[in-house]
Amino acid sequence: MNWITNYVRPKINSLFSRREVPENLWTKCPECGTMLFHRELAANLNVCSACDHHMTMGARERMMSLFDGGIFSEIKVPDPVVDPLGFRDQKKYSDRMKAAQKASGAKDAMLVAEGEIARTPVVAAVQDFSFMAGSMGMYVGNAIIAAAEHAVKTKKPLVLFSASGGARMQEGMLSLMQMPRTTVAVQLLKEAGLPYIMVLTHPTTGGVTASYAMLGDIQIAEPNAQIGFAGARVIEQTIREKLPEGFQRAEYLLDHGMLDRVVHRKNLREELATMIRMLMSLPPPIKGDLAPPPPPPEPEVLPTPAESEG
Repeated sequence: MNWITNYVRPKINSLFSRREVPENLWTKCPECGTMLFHRELAANLNVCSACDHHMTMGARERMMSLFDGGIFSEIKVPDPVVDPLGFRDQKKYSDRMKAAQKASGAKDAMLVAEGEIARTPVVAAVQDFSFMAGSMGMYVGNAIIAAAEHAVKTKKPLVLFSASGGARMQEGMLSLMQMPRTTVAVQLLKEAGLPYIMVLTHPTTGGVTASYAMLGDIQIAEPNAQIGFAGARVIEQTIREKLPEGFQRAEYLLDHGMLDRVVHRKNLREELATMIRMLMSLPPPIKGDLAPPPPPPEPEVLPTPAESEG
């Protein structure tokens, strides 16, 4: 043991050793396989810069990209009964909930908030697919009812973003009961004369499609989003026919009258602002989020030669 072993060799090893690189710096596009740097992907609103594939967005990310300056206030949602059926498959339902909350950082599969879009007050509800596939349980039902009641109370429109695999099987019939509950909540908005705009993102399926996702005054979808009730294979096996290409995709549904618009994510905020202000009988939004221009000065009336001589 000497100074070469104790000092020089560790110093050299530290200079040439490989540094640990975080694993979450790159994301692989599920459509084209391109590796995308996480900062560039976030700046592009989770849209692949190579093939334009729209990846899923978390509820909080969606809210930040939607509201002016990313500023919004969360609306409290009543907590439902935890694990009402004592459900267990390979794991306890309560354990699955804890794991999903830890992984996503969310309380459940929907976030409700209010803010401004192009200086237009709006209530928004966003479904988070990363939380148990955005499944519709009692909390989601409570969230939509809370959003609708708050919108009616404050006389604001409601914009709802769906992303779900359907009902949450761990809550059984209680999950299916959210279909009529949310339908009644949407009816409250319609009776109050307030706009209800649906934005269907990839994927929107099952009981969500069969309830509040298809009741909007305007139905918007993101490009190539999968939207349907039953899966394509189930339908093919039932009708014993080959389904057409692009079946259950946003563009196909737009061509067949099920949607009103298919809007790219980067244009969605502007489209929503225009639609909401139109439905609320407000003047068009000002692009660039600038203050209204001052009124033009009144033209100066010069005296005529006769008046000036007099």
